[in-house]
Amino acid sequence: MNTVVLASGRGSNLRAICRAIDDGRCKARIVGVVSDRRSAAALEFADARGIPTRVVSLKKGGDRDQWNIELANQVASLSPELVVLAGFMKILGPSFLERFPGRIINVHPALLPSFPGHDGPKDALEAGVRISGCTVHIVDDGVDTGPIVAQAAVPVLPDDTPETLHARIQSQEHQLLPGVIHRIAIGDIELNPLKMKAAHTDPSKALSVPEV
Repeated sequence: MNTVVLASGRGSNLRAICRAIDDGRCKARIVGVVSDRRSAAALEFADARGIPTRVVSLKKGGDRDQWNIELANQVASLSPELVVLAGFMKILGPSFLERFPGRIINVHPALLPSFPGHDGPKDALEAGVRISGCTVHIVDDGVDTGPIVAQAAVPVLPDDTPETLHARIQSQEHQLLPGVIHRIAIGDIELNPLKMKAAHTDPSKALSVPEV
């Protein structure tokens, strides 16, 4: 399954996906890595593996609609069957989402719908919860509001800081995300946003969370 990964930073989830592919645990092919930051270490990693890269920067005060269009054009040029947000720190607009309906997933460091946004581990600690984790979900036009595909739980320890909790959550992300991509590739998971949304409102249609 041809997969494009969007990343803004180190690319630890990109590396985890590539390890799973190398080990035969993920039937995907990374056909491109796209970033909004030219300095992203994920690009250097992709270059070293011979993976095509693209940079679509959004300058402060820039035209966000035009940025979404250009980002969509660059991603489309790589002909993806699946688009994976792995530490991509920009919110995607309608002009991007409409180009890849039901084909964009994101990994988030919290058990959604709790603690959306960019500070999931910190928010979990401040709320005093005993269990946090990570979520893979379909991307929609909200902030971490799309239908949930899979989740993994992580205990919150008494001496945790946002950094230590996030590090343990990331370890689970590195297992969960490649596993979800693999199951999408082999047809075990169908990315059907309408069916998944129904599961949120009608318990009789609830989907079981895949164990990966």
